[in-house]
Amino acid sequence: MSVEADNLTISCQYEYENYLTNDTFESNLKLLLDSLSHNTATTGFYNTTVGEGLNRINGQALCRGDASSTACESCVSNASQGIMKLCNAKDALIWYELCQVRYSFQDFFSNTAYTGKYPDSNGQDKLASDPADYYTYLMYLMKNISTEAVNSTQMFATGQINYSLSQTIYGLVQCTRDMSGDDCYNCLNSALGDLKACCYLREGGTVVSRNCNVRYEPYRFFNGSITSVLSYPASTGTGDKWKKGRIVLIVGILGLLLAVLAGSCAVYFNWRKAKQGISEELPFMDLATIKAATDDFSSSNKLGQGGFGTVYKGLLSDGKEVAVKRLSRKSWQGLEEFKNEVILIAKLQHRNLVRLLGCGIEGDEKLLVYEFMPNKSLDIYIFDSDKRAQLDWYTCNNIIDGIARGLVYLHEDSRLRIIHRDLKPSNVLLDHDMVAKISDFGMARIFCENQSSAKTRRVVGTYGYMAPEYAMEGLFSVKSDVFSFGVILLEIISGKRNSGFYLTEQAQTLLAYAWKLWTEGKELELVDPSLAESGQAAEIVRCIHVGLLCVQEDPEDRPTMSEVVTLLGGQKGTPPEPKKPAFWVGRAAQVLDRSLAPNLPANDITVSSISPR
Repeated sequence: MSVEADNLTISCQYEYENYLTNDTFESNLKLLLDSLSHNTATTGFYNTTVGEGLNRINGQALCRGDASSTACESCVSNASQGIMKLCNAKDALIWYELCQVRYSFQDFFSNTAYTGKYPDSNGQDKLASDPADYYTYLMYLMKNISTEAVNSTQMFATGQINYSLSQTIYGLVQCTRDMSGDDCYNCLNSALGDLKACCYLREGGTVVSRNCNVRYEPYRFFNGSITSVLSYPASTGTGDKWKKGRIVLIVGILGLLLAVLAGSCAVYFNWRKAKQGISEELPFMDLATIKAATDDFSSSNKLGQGGFGTVYKGLLSDGKEVAVKRLSRKSWQGLEEFKNEVILIAKLQHRNLVRLLGCGIEGDEKLLVYEFMPNKSLDIYIFDSDKRAQLDWYTCNNIIDGIARGLVYLHEDSRLRIIHRDLKPSNVLLDHDMVAKISDFGMARIFCENQSSAKTRRVVGTYGYMAPEYAMEGLFSVKSDVFSFGVILLEIISGKRNSGFYLTEQAQTLLAYAWKLWTEGKELELVDPSLAESGQAAEIVRCIHVGLLCVQEDPEDRPTMSEVVTLLGGQKGTPPEPKKPAFWVGRAAQVLDRSLAPNLPANDITVSSISPR
């Protein structure tokens, strides 16, 4: 069997330094992986460290709880070979069917920062006939075995639940054994949230992460005895069974009709692809359906307007509320930017990213259909005094954490490495539970696995949120998004816009004001009074501290988003002292020639070229 045979996915952190062939780090890595291969099989979990100083490497291997010692040793050996073959970063993690292997120059033992990852194999599972009903049974199973895993010494549990007379759902959960019970439960709970984001419509799915993994299938995929055999606590009367049978029959008929319709759409879509290069994988809605949903783009359904067009609320024929982004015909976001946004979002699945439901192209009309966010965007809450009164520290802290985790997924844990390039409060949407979801990927760019930065002559984005190296030189990287995140964090805490400080007595920018207060030891004066009343001072100061680290002028000084999540969680001791931020970002917007972008809102400025030819 080849070393890639059971490889689910891999995470290579190329934003850190790569090691070189035949250098000391590589030699130590080979020793470390060899030690993991030989020592993990005894207990199924093993931590070790090799080397000193800059060449010190920490390693960890975890075998699935049902794997035999022979299967465990074989899997860790194959995974060790695979990670050497596929990655030369100084921080990497590979997941196999029966094990995972991780190494890093950083000390990650007992670090509980969660970031989920979806294996490509998820797309191979069949669609559930009744996703909502199936999901109800699934969550009952997974939450029960999660509790069982937390209380077991192996931090591993399996289970099954009868979904119908002919169908059973099987589940498995596991945590690394360097976690506390509470941390394990929180990790599994986060993974189950991601499981819904990736696999809600399917009969099977997997989410893997650094510290915990979850999986479910309609067939038994694990070995050994089942630790929990469950029955859902619901009525099982004959009438209910007959009702369910009729529903299944109706769904089956509708499924057949939809299959015929999908086939017709595929023929049409392939023709469109030949003309416009749109991927056949994308969900497609015709203009008539979208017009009917929005009452022909009625002004009463208008949710907002941006540089690229207008967003409307829509109601589909099945009663589902949606948000429809109708690109302006005057917008310079042409077909390429539209294709970019659709292709990107269609491949991204995370609970902190807005979900694309469909798209439409007909004549000059270019439309994107998203899940509806009843609480609209973050800027409405943090910059409006009445709305802001509805926010307490708990909600704000969760929003900050959600944005950070969404960026970790984009930068590190998705199948693609994605730089958003236009992160700002109006592009952070809030669902009915005030969960933050990053939106608007029209300006996003995909990086290759080993690519850490790029340069463009076409700088796009919003002044006040753009990193200085991007706005001035066209250089962008994951650290550009980190800068934008830092600005948003400080705006959430203060309730003030970064650009709103221009020519005030306090400072030219919010960043300059925050830095001034920090150096004077008066950082709590930055905090909006409503947050100061509902939050703990130490937590709020830590957030300000992290925000200032994110907006440091030199991108090398800024933390990665995974480090931000760890710092925000207080899992890394005292953060390093921040260096002086870049202060120019608020002033630049004032001197820009508005004739360059007459159709853009005041704060959405785009420069076609800023570098000398």
